[in-house]
Amino acid sequence: MLLTTAGQKLRALREQLGFTIREVEAASLRIAAKHQNDDFGVPLSRLSDIETKGVIPSIFRLYSFSIIYRRDVRELLSWYGIDVNQTAGDLSLIEPPRSHLSEALASATAMYLPTEIDPGFDVRRTTNMGRMIQRWGLVPLSHLAHLQPERFVYGYIGSEDLTMYPLLLPGTFVQVDESRNKVQEGTWRSEYERPVYFVETREGFVCSWCAVVGDSLILQPHPLSPERPRSLKQPNEAEILGQVVGIAMRLDDWFAASSSRLPTRATRES
Repeated sequence: MLLTTAGQKLRALREQLGFTIREVEAASLRIAAKHQNDDFGVPLSRLSDIETKGVIPSIFRLYSFSIIYRRDVRELLSWYGIDVNQTAGDLSLIEPPRSHLSEALASATAMYLPTEIDPGFDVRRTTNMGRMIQRWGLVPLSHLAHLQPERFVYGYIGSEDLTMYPLLLPGTFVQVDESRNKVQEGTWRSEYERPVYFVETREGFVCSWCAVVGDSLILQPHPLSPERPRSLKQPNEAEILGQVVGIAMRLDDWFAASSSRLPTRATRES
């Protein structure tokens, strides 16, 4: 029999494990007692309504179900239309003003990735990847764990952070390598080769070029940015979390919260 509702699926889980509704009630009351919160409890009448009448359980009762039925709470959420694997796409709908570390993607259990590439794909040539990908598939993140070193964290450049504008636009997601948390000195042939660092300051986070002078960390903005260089003491006022090694950046539909701060052509030439 095809189970179409979340309530039917919960009932199927209960029956598969051999629980009666009274046993589920008793189990939920033990969870409620441990956490000293009656909201975790699932009375008989409410359990019947959830299974047969489409009543949506509270977040506390959904947690109790996940414990009692030994299922990931994220799976149960998906039965009620909340798919945490859509997090990446939904994040682009909101633009926080300030740069910050982002852990939102940690809730995802799988992601769509190319699972079959056209054999004619040539990495030496610029290519329309949409035409090269022959098949997409939902890949469990656990299968990718061995490809992702643990040294990476992820940040977001806030809509008011114009430090690296226009090289890195507000709204950009950045991948940060925590093992590269020392300023690399050198002569760079272009702005693209110069390392960009993700820095935590007392006021928040910022993406910036950096230099070290004595015990001071110099935050150097892009020449076209309206921001000014800043000198902060290490480690009391600023700490480098790591080097930006990857970005996900849209080139359209971004709006600076303080667009009047962006330099005009006349301002740059003067």
